[in-house]
This record gives sequence, structure tokens and C-alpha cells, in this order.
Amino acid sequence: MTDAQGKQGRGVGWLVCGRRSKWIVVGLWLVLLFLTAPFASKLTDAQDNDAASWLPGSAESTQVLEISEDFRPEQIPAVVVYARESGLTAEERAEIAEDARQIKELRAHGILGAETRGPVFDRQSDPRAAQILVPIRMDEKGWEEISPAVDSIRDVVGKGGDGLAVHVTGPGGTSADFSEAFEGIDSTLLFSAMAVVIVMLLLTYRSPTLLLVPLLGVVAALFTAQAVIYFLAEHAGLTVNGQSAGILTVLVFGAGTDYALLLVARYREELRRHEDRHEAMALALHRAGPAVLASGATVVLSMLVLLAAEMNSTRGLGPVAAIGVAVALAAMMTLFPALLVIFGRWIFWPVIPHFGSPDPTERGVWARMGNRITHRPRLIWGVTAAALALLSLGLIQLRAEGISNADAFTGKPDSIVGQEVSARYFPAGSGDPLVIVSNRAQAEEVGQAVAATRGVVPESLGLPPGTKPEFEGKVLFEATMTAPADSEAAKQTVERVRDAVHEVPDADAQVGGGTASLLDMDKATTHDNILIIPLVLIVVLLILGAVLRALVAPLLLIGTVVLSFAAALGISALAFRHIFDYAGESTDFPLFVFVFLVALGIDYNIFLTTRIREEAARQGTRKGVVTGLATTGAVITSAGLVLAGTFAALGTLPMVAFAEIGFAVALGVLLDTFIVRSVLVPSLFLDVGPKVWWPHRLAHEDGGAAGPPPTAGAGTGATPTGSGSGSPEPAPKPGGPPAPSE
Repeated sequence: MTDAQGKQGRGVGWLVCGRRSKWIVVGLWLVLLFLTAPFASKLTDAQDNDAASWLPGSAESTQVLEISEDFRPEQIPAVVVYARESGLTAEERAEIAEDARQIKELRAHGILGAETRGPVFDRQSDPRAAQILVPIRMDEKGWEEISPAVDSIRDVVGKGGDGLAVHVTGPGGTSADFSEAFEGIDSTLLFSAMAVVIVMLLLTYRSPTLLLVPLLGVVAALFTAQAVIYFLAEHAGLTVNGQSAGILTVLVFGAGTDYALLLVARYREELRRHEDRHEAMALALHRAGPAVLASGATVVLSMLVLLAAEMNSTRGLGPVAAIGVAVALAAMMTLFPALLVIFGRWIFWPVIPHFGSPDPTERGVWARMGNRITHRPRLIWGVTAAALALLSLGLIQLRAEGISNADAFTGKPDSIVGQEVSARYFPAGSGDPLVIVSNRAQAEEVGQAVAATRGVVPESLGLPPGTKPEFEGKVLFEATMTAPADSEAAKQTVERVRDAVHEVPDADAQVGGGTASLLDMDKATTHDNILIIPLVLIVVLLILGAVLRALVAPLLLIGTVVLSFAAALGISALAFRHIFDYAGESTDFPLFVFVFLVALGIDYNIFLTTRIREEAARQGTRKGVVTGLATTGAVITSAGLVLAGTFAALGTLPMVAFAEIGFAVALGVLLDTFIVRSVLVPSLFLDVGPKVWWPHRLAHEDGGAAGPPPTAGAGTGATPTGSGSGSPEPAPKPGGPPAPSE
């Protein structure tokens, strides 16, 4: 094939990997990285992890949080708890009083020492426990300062000993432990994901040199995406928190490496058919590029659907994830192929795809599997679907009702131990009170309604220290609950208090605080689940329809992915209950798992079915299924293992919510890779036959089925002098219109 012939119809590929253009592409990326890399490291500084960045914007607790800033700076109380079951000695009580005095003099890291309350003892005579409440200012740097603030308090109070327990707990202590868990999350996930990618690339290609090119591509994509997101967070109001920043790293590494694997697999095929590597890459981009672009677009658009969420944290994750995947896609479609062409064939050492060498996929394990499925496809897909449906019954064990602070960590940090100690001697809700705002004229009546509500400690009602008595005709006061602030009982108390104060005429009373925030987050997440899951399905269905130009095939693929999702959730629920012994799942767990699994899992179906469609246009649907499975089986398996491994890296974080999402997504990707794509989809396509392409004309003509029988190796391009699947479009069938083409 001449250079001019190769360029025909493949302009985009030649723009990326031409003899001169490849150097221009690499040069542009180097300039881009030089400009953006300094800002990528600043993304952590741009994160907003305060309460408002997570809460639903219209929720009552969010409004109370905003109103309360008029009365006092936003703050969070840390609670120092001392306890000795046999009773505190007189010397210990004096030391506790001295600790309180020293804390009141603290001014570092936002500690509002002058507003410190305590010590408060559990009883007047022979006390066994004491508490000191230390408010900590939560301004724009509050999340960064919370951990040093708690460390400063711990420096004063010590760690106890000789039977005296001393802990720093309450919302401040728990937030500090969360902050430490998020600390270093970017580097932890970066190195974990990189290790997974390196191992999988070595296993896939058995080439120590080839793995460097995808790594260069994904690292360049990650730095560029982080810089873009940093600028948007600083100048366009984009909300970024620790959760979205962590998931960004996993997505870029997982999706970026997947796109690289899918593209390089087609490139290796073309290298065996074409002596010129530039021509081979142009053809690879021309043939595999649309499927990779469709896969990336599916993920990007699915992530953008999250903008419809009520939860600020979920809504903020949408554009962050979409930008990460879009940049990864751009890097893998430009920088990655340009680098491959520059390095030449030797980059595949020691298994170099020489011109004219046989294609190993023709007689590989996936070709044999495809041939076996052709014998009894209906039985195979029926049994497979029934097995997945049976596994989905584990959903009855799912407890996606929220996780308490005590259950949120994979370990047991000091704040959780202190919470348990405090609950033995003081009202369980102390340290994290209800916050009530009402009109001044009705404040007394509202206070009486709160005090009379079951679950509230009546004598705890009062104005917190350091608070303005009133602001613009409104007052703010607090009340302690009898139940732990993060428990279901406390949420029910919030509901009762809200019902009580809302009934006070003209009071305009609202109830907020930590427990109210958790309750509002649960309600918003339930709303998001109901809204976003169908929207994502619609987006994916539309993209599949556009890519495959059919209706039946997309509907079948959507059904397989939903079945895979249900099975993954069912198995995960059983594992969480009976293996990991987790107490439950966060309310947004099903939503995140669904979005990641459907958006990412459909990638493999897109790559498989577009190849089946390409081959069906040449040799008929039945042989197209076998050829498509044979040529894509190895690479999709490798891509699935990479993506599963990168999401499993979330398990390295000491937080249950991340570990659960990582486990479920990794499991779902493996089900998609080894069951859905390898068995269920091919058997369904074989059983339905050409009608799977309805309403496209392939459903009636079935491509090359009416033409001459394919020669040995047809559809795999075994003849080195021809272009195989990269050849010019199939010739028209006798007496009919041209065969459909990609």
C-alpha cells in the first residue's frame, strides 16, 4: 500500500502519527506539561472539605449552617474525655482543671480557647469521668488546620495511663482522624495504581520496554487533568474534595491504561500487515479509534449526569471525573500513539510483531471459546444469566443506610475509642448538639418545644458561649441528644424536633447540626439514586445506539450490564457482611458503584461489539462474533484486570466507604470481563443472529453472509500483503448495495 493510499480516509490518524506530525504532537504535550505541572501539585490546596462542600445545597441543615455564621464563626467542637471506672482522684481532677486552663490559652490552628467549656463531670460526688469541650474554627483553612489543632490539644492533655483513659473525640476529634486518613491520599493511590498498571502490563505484553509508554501517557494525563481542575476550582467555583480527588487518580490510571491497551492491540495487528509503522498506526486509529472515543464519551457523559445530583459532593465529582477521563482519552489518542510510532517496533521487545508474522489470536483461547459457544448459544446465555440473577439475591444483605463514625474506619482511631468511653458516662450526643435557629419573638416557645421532644436532654438547652445573643431578629441555641449523634435514633430525634419547631407559628425555626446534616445527606442521596441511575442508563443506551447504529444490540448490552451490576452488588453485600464484617454501606454506595460499573464496564462491550459489527459486515454475524471475540479477548481481559486492580487500590485507604466502592467496582469489572463480555454477550448475539443489528440493514443482509465464503483467516487479516480488517471497505455484494462499513 502506498503512502498516499494509506492516508486516504485516515486523516486524523496521520495528523497524530505522520512522519513529521508525531514530533509536533509530542512537542505540544511537553509544552503543555511544562505549563501545567506546577499547578497539578496545588490541587490539594484547592480542595474544599468543609461541611457545605458535602451537604445538599437546599437542605435545612445547610441553611442553618449558613445562618449560624452570622452568630459565630463556623466551628466544630473537639471533646476531651477523661475516665477512670473506679473514680477520678483529687489529684486527677486538679490536673484536668489545669488542662482546661491551658487549653483556654491556646490560640494556634483555629482553637477558640477562650470559648472552651469545662471541665464537666459525670456526677457531682465521686466523679468517674470529665469532659472539656474545645471549639475549633472552621474557616477556609479549617480542614487543613483540624489535625494540627487536635494534636495541640493532645499535647496538653497527654495520653493518660495507670488506669486513667484520656481521649480527644467529638466532631473535632473524628474530623481530625478523617483528615489524617485523607492525608497523602493522592500519593498513596498514585503509587498503588501505578504498581497495578506496571504488573498487568508486564503480564500482558511480557515487555519491560512497552510498559513505559502507557505510563508516560497516563502520568501526563493525570498531571494535566489535575492542573485543569485546580484552575476551575480556583477561578470557576468547581468543588473538589478529598473524595473526588482520590477517585480522579483511580479513573485516569484505570481508564487511560484501558484505552492504551485497546489501541495498542489493534496497532499490533496492523504492524503484522503493514511494513510502515506510520501506516499501521493510522489504520489502528481509524479502526479502533471510534470505539475508544465512544467508550470515553460514555464515561464522560455518565459522569456529567452527576451534575443533576442534590449532594454537593456527588455533583462536584461529576465534572472532576469527566475532566480526568476526557484528558486521559486525549492523551491516549494523541501522545500515546505518537510515542509508539517514534519508538518503533523495538518497543515491543522481546515479542516484536514483525511484518508478515502470523496473528496468534486465530488459534488462541478466545477463538476456541467462541467456537464452543456457537454450538449451544441459547443454553449458554440462559445458564449464565440465571447464575448472575442468583448471585444478585445477595442484595437482600445490602445495608446502604449510612455508616456511623464508629464504623467508618477500617481500624479504630482514638476519636472512636473516646466516643465509646464518653457514651458510658455522658449523654451519648454530647459534643455534637442540635443547632436551632428561630425568630427572636418565638424563641421561648421554640425552646419549650425542643426541650419537650423525646430524645433531647432538656437541661442542655442553651446559648453556646461566644455566640451573639441575636442577629437581625433571630436567635441561635443548642440542645444535646440522648443518642449518639451519628446513630439512627439521633436522626429520628432530629425528625421529631423539626416537626415540633415547624409547628410553632411564625417562628421560621430550623434545625441543623451534625446529625441533621447526616439525615439530609441520606435523603438527598436517596433522591440522587432514583434520578441519576435511569439518566445514566439513557445516556449509555443512546451512545450504544449511535455507535452500533442499531436498537436491539444496545438493549441487550444494557440488560447484561444491569445484570452484572446486580450480581456484583449481591456478592459484595455478602462479602461485607460475612467476610469483612462491615456494619453497612454509605447511602451513596449503590450510586457510585452503578455509575462506575455501567460507564466503565460498557467500554468492553463497545470494543467487542464494534469489532463484531465490523467483521459481520464482511463475513456475517455468526463468524463475526467468533472473530470479534478472538481478536479482542486477550486485550479486553488485560484491560479489565488493570481497571479492577486500580479500583482495588482504594482498599489501601483506611476508610470503609472507599474500601467498599473499590471492592464492588473491581468485582463488577471482573464479572464484566470474564462472564458478561466473554460468555453472555457472544452467546446472546449468536442466538439472536443478524436481527441483533435491527433496524440497520445488516439485520436483513448480514454482511458477507450472502457473498463468497471467507478464506482461511478471513476477518483477522492473516494475509500480510493485504490490509485485513484495515483494508479498504468491503466490495459491494453482487446485485446489491455496498456492504455496511464502520
